[in-house]
Amino acid sequence: MATTTTAQHRRLTFVQVAIALQTLALFFQAVTAGLLLSSSHGEVLHGVGARVMYGATMVYVLAAVLAWRPGGGSPRPILYSSGFLVLASVQVVLGIAHIPSLHVPLGVLMFGLSVLALGRVLSPRRTGRSAAAYSSRA
Repeated sequence: MATTTTAQHRRLTFVQVAIALQTLALFFQAVTAGLLLSSSHGEVLHGVGARVMYGATMVYVLAAVLAWRPGGGSPRPILYSSGFLVLASVQVVLGIAHIPSLHVPLGVLMFGLSVLALGRVLSPRRTGRSAAAYSSRA
């Protein structure tokens, strides 16, 4: 018996777009941090990027709340996004205070966590028993 399979077109959700924007903004911050060492324009770009990154993190919180509210799903994504907002706030304070010994490692940590979050929301959903175990952790 032959079966046909069709590729399903998935639309990106607001949460996926928000996390992608946050991840791109954090990557931009890493690039402009390198420019700080070699260019006079690096400081301006890094400052603008900081505002964009903070705004993207706030959009992530908004997206998580809006995704949770209508469906009544798990509030865990709100906790993740709120945690990113706290980290972003600490990052801004450390940057303004010119404490690179903490500012740089925290930026690396934030980028890594953001990539993990992006991978998590973009990965295909699991089926069967593994999905139940995964959703109980989510």
